[in-house]
Amino acid sequence: MYNASEQFAEINQANVSNAIKLASLSIENAEKLVSLNINAAKLAIAQAIEGAQAAASAKDVQELFALRTKLAEVGVQSATGYSRTLYELSTEAQSGFSALAEEAWKTYAKGVASWVEKASQAAPAGSDVAVNALKSTFAASTAAFDQFQKATRQVVDLADASVRAATDSAAKVAAGASAKSRRAN
Repeated sequence: MYNASEQFAEINQANVSNAIKLASLSIENAEKLVSLNINAAKLAIAQAIEGAQAAASAKDVQELFALRTKLAEVGVQSATGYSRTLYELSTEAQSGFSALAEEAWKTYAKGVASWVEKASQAAPAGSDVAVNALKSTFAASTAAFDQFQKATRQVVDLADASVRAATDSAAKVAAGASAKSRRAN
């Protein structure tokens, strides 16, 4: 015999499980971000101390200008490294959230499909039109979600390629500017 409340309980249990996974993934990614920021702050303080000590021990103006160029180069490298790591963390987090969403959708779709099938078997005679409409609506929803996922993946891949290209370009420009600055001194 068909028992709708048992199926709803199974779907709800899957939702609770997904909520727990989402919370865990969120905390894990927040920890990574906090760690990155703490390490960046420590590095910034260490570089500031090193720069101040080097400036205090400079013997002439030429040495001070060379130090300024070196510190600017180190700062650009640090900022680029931080940005790259931040981007990698966000990409990793987005990938994890997407995988969780896909898994949740598959579980939900499987549960609803099973529910629709069992409900249609237990439906009273003459309800074929309503059952077929329900099945058709669910199939259309599933197809639409799949298309949305594919489009989202394409946009994310395009954005990823664009960001990586921009980062590489910025690093090359910074390296070129550092080289010009060193030749000028």
